[in-house]
Amino acid sequence: MKDESPPPVALELQSKYKGPERRRHRVYVTRNTEYHFRDGFCVAVRDRRTGEYLQGHLALQRRVQGGLKFFDNGGIAPNPGDPCPGESLYFASDGRDLVTSPLEAVERPELEVVNGYPSRRKA
Repeated sequence: MKDESPPPVALELQSKYKGPERRRHRVYVTRNTEYHFRDGFCVAVRDRRTGEYLQGHLALQRRVQGGLKFFDNGGIAPNPGDPCPGESLYFASDGRDLVTSPLEAVERPELEVVNGYPSRRKA
């Protein structure tokens, strides 16, 4: 009998609310970097060590295409859905594809973090 339980990230993102997903922000966390998304597009990339936002990062303003799971034997398993911890983010764009290091977590940012995104700062 196949285990039908949701993956750990699905459990983490579930709530008591059973309607359509309305949250607009998500943060994908790798060892060194946070990738901040609004409505499916990367709006900020932040260095975890310094806390500084990285201007001009290749992921900015791009949509993640899915996740890639790399195995010790050299195999790769694609996930066209929402990337999960242990998978790398995969961005595809006109020959400038980007694959991140494996995800450690998928989180929801605090409102103060969202308001601090470089694109939302008042000049």
